[in-house]
Amino acid sequence: MNTYKVIGLMSGTSLDGVDIAYCEFKFDREWDFKIGCAETIDYQQKWIDRLTSLINSDAEKISYTHFEYGKYLGEITGNFIRKNRLSPDFISSHGHTIFHQPEKGFTLQIGDGNSISAVTGFPVVFDFRSLDVALGGQGAPLVPIGDRLLFGQFDYCLNLGGIANISFEQAGKRLAFDICPVNIALNFLASLAGRRYDNNGSIASKGFIIPPLLKKLNQLNYYPKNPPKSLSREWIESNFFPLINKGSDPIENKLRTVIEHITIQIAAVLNPLPQGKLLITGGGAKNKFLVEVLRTKVGCNVVVPEVEIIDFKEALIFAFLGVLRWRREINTLSSVTGAKRDSCGGSIVYV
Repeated sequence: MNTYKVIGLMSGTSLDGVDIAYCEFKFDREWDFKIGCAETIDYQQKWIDRLTSLINSDAEKISYTHFEYGKYLGEITGNFIRKNRLSPDFISSHGHTIFHQPEKGFTLQIGDGNSISAVTGFPVVFDFRSLDVALGGQGAPLVPIGDRLLFGQFDYCLNLGGIANISFEQAGKRLAFDICPVNIALNFLASLAGRRYDNNGSIASKGFIIPPLLKKLNQLNYYPKNPPKSLSREWIESNFFPLINKGSDPIENKLRTVIEHITIQIAAVLNPLPQGKLLITGGGAKNKFLVEVLRTKVGCNVVVPEVEIIDFKEALIFAFLGVLRWRREINTLSSVTGAKRDSCGGSIVYV
């Protein structure tokens, strides 16, 4: 097969919702793709509460939710298939990360692929990170193989999701790593002001930088570490949230300070490198104020693509990771994750 019709599912750390993208891929010396239709299914509050609290739950509740969440993914995907009259070859699901501690040798993305398959009646590829972690890698980031093969016209690919991560070629190898928290921190602060998120960064744009807070954030022990490295929600909740939650400063000042921190950390990665074209995707690419501040700090030509790519690039690439797994080709790069070798990760449920 050289053409594939795949539905990609992605749920990120910021809990904005489940991204569903129907994608078509064709290989003729190089890969070409098209997003046919896509949408984001917002989480009901009960799922936000359940997924957020799961990290502190017992094994029985985690196991039960793994299957229940898989059924939920199957139901919303089935509705998407029927509504758009689709006939995919298979479904490729990232799941939702509950634990990510590669230094201890484990990671967990819930959303059982067997349940998705049972509900939808289609094959499912899932559990993309576990093999890389078993090989001594970070299990993250996984998107860079897609950046290389689908978005090779850009020198740097920056995703501003719950966590900022970057991907680029250096000395013939693909390098990628997590930079810092983004929407997971901004949304947390916005929630304290009674909002789900800070639309266009409008609240932050009215604030002032808090120098002592900015200094503490920039001194966090993650930043001096050399790649490969990755961030987890557990680390952010233990190390980042206590700093931004402390003190009586107005929310707009805290938001402004976190945006300053984000752009400083991104610039610290990019500015020592050769200038080039920088593709920005993820929910943070819609934060006009964040992008404005970033443009003042980096020397690259910043490209914000069409909304479809901003919103669904990760779902697209996880669909593509499923294609590579289906073809038994490498979909995880050890140069990115630090594993012993490149690998072809993911479990497949056939029907």
